[in-house]
Amino acid sequence: MQLNVLNIQGQETGRTVELPEEIFGIEPNNHVIYLAVKQYLAAQRQGTHKVKTRAEVQGASRKLHRQKGTGGSRKGNIRNPLYKGGGTIFGPKPHKYDIKLNRKVKDLAKISALSYKAKENAIIVVEDLNLDAPKTKTIVGLLKSLKADNKKLMFVTPEYNDNVTLSLRNIPTVLGTLLSDVNTYDIVNSEVLVLTESAAKVFAGAEEAEAA
Repeated sequence: MQLNVLNIQGQETGRTVELPEEIFGIEPNNHVIYLAVKQYLAAQRQGTHKVKTRAEVQGASRKLHRQKGTGGSRKGNIRNPLYKGGGTIFGPKPHKYDIKLNRKVKDLAKISALSYKAKENAIIVVEDLNLDAPKTKTIVGLLKSLKADNKKLMFVTPEYNDNVTLSLRNIPTVLGTLLSDVNTYDIVNSEVLVLTESAAKVFAGAEEAEAA
């Protein structure tokens, strides 16, 4: 898959980047995407939910009345779950929601998500940004020139750049991330994937290294 490299004005620079078919051209596997997204969302849950049982709520342990002969039901003490203020029956307890996935499954999910973006023509390659200082206005201008200013977008750079990161994080519809931190959920959750030229070349380099 060959893409033109655009400058910050949204114009073609005359350079192209070849994205490998092994990553951007496979037949997507919907089920592994579902599993990877499920794992990501499950990991966001703290799992600290907790209710008190009848052994933990406050209240006297004295039996309210005798067992038989009252014409009423047997109730035990005031901490009975049937009373207001009593304990909770089978309530939630703290536990983890982590789901284990094999590395090959996670990799296939990520490749499948990238292939979907390629099929939808939702991948843009821009030249590397060299900002002297954080300038959100520059990024906003770039997105407008790409006609992506009103879309949910993931901006991928190969390595951390303080000025670029600070410029991106002020835009609520843009997620700035490192290439090493890209995950299936973020790819699926974005409408457009923007790669810097250096980030795109990493994919081509990975293909050449694998072939060697």
